[in-house]
Amino acid sequence: MFHSRLIGVLFLAGFAAYGTGFALVTSVISAPDFLANIAVHRSTLVLGALLMLLTIVTDVWRAVVFFPIVGERGRSTALTYLAAQIVSVSMFFVGALSLLLLVPLGQFVGGAETGWATALGTLLVQFNENAYALSQLALVFGSLSLWVFGLRVGLIPRAFAGYAVVGYAIHLGGTVAELFGYPVSDMLLIPGALFEVALPIWLFIKGFDAEAYGKAA
Repeated sequence: MFHSRLIGVLFLAGFAAYGTGFALVTSVISAPDFLANIAVHRSTLVLGALLMLLTIVTDVWRAVVFFPIVGERGRSTALTYLAAQIVSVSMFFVGALSLLLLVPLGQFVGGAETGWATALGTLLVQFNENAYALSQLALVFGSLSLWVFGLRVGLIPRAFAGYAVVGYAIHLGGTVAELFGYPVSDMLLIPGALFEVALPIWLFIKGFDAEAYGKAA
C-alpha cells in the first residue's frame, strides 16, 4: 500500500502545485498592462512560476515510483511513461522560465511600456502557453500508454481504467485543437482531471491490485 499511497500523494501534490501556481501567474499576466506593473507583482509571479516548477519533482517522482509496479509485466510501458513525464516536465520548465523572464523585462522598461517590450512580453506569455500544450501532449501520450496497460492487466478496476483511457483521449483531442488555434482544451481536459483527483482517493483506500503485477502495492 505504501507505493499506492505515495503515488496518490504525488498526483494530488502536482495537481495542487500547478493549479495554485497557474492561478497566481494568471492573476498577474491577465491585466492588459501587466508588464508596466510587473515590479509590483513580482513576488506573486515568481512564487507562481516556482510552484509550477514544483510539478517537475512530483511528476518525475511519480513515474519513478510507477516504474517497478508497471515494469513487472510491462517494461516498455514503464519506460514510455517515464520518458513521457520527462518530456512533459521539460516543457513545463521552459514555459515557467519564459514567465520568469518577464521580471527582468519589466524592470528594464521601468513601468513605461514600449511597443517592442509589450510585444516581447506577450510573446513570452504565448510561449508558456504553447510549451504547456506540448507538455500535455507528452503527458497524455504517457498516460494513455499507462492506463491501456492498467486496463489490460487490471491494475485498478477495469471500468475505472477504461474511463481514464477515454478521458485522456478526449484531453488529447483538446490539446491538439488548442495547438491549431481552437481554445477548447480547458473544457476537454475535465474528464482526465477528474480521474487524477479520483485516482488518489482510490489508491488511499484500496491501492493497486497486487495480483496484477505480482508484489505488494
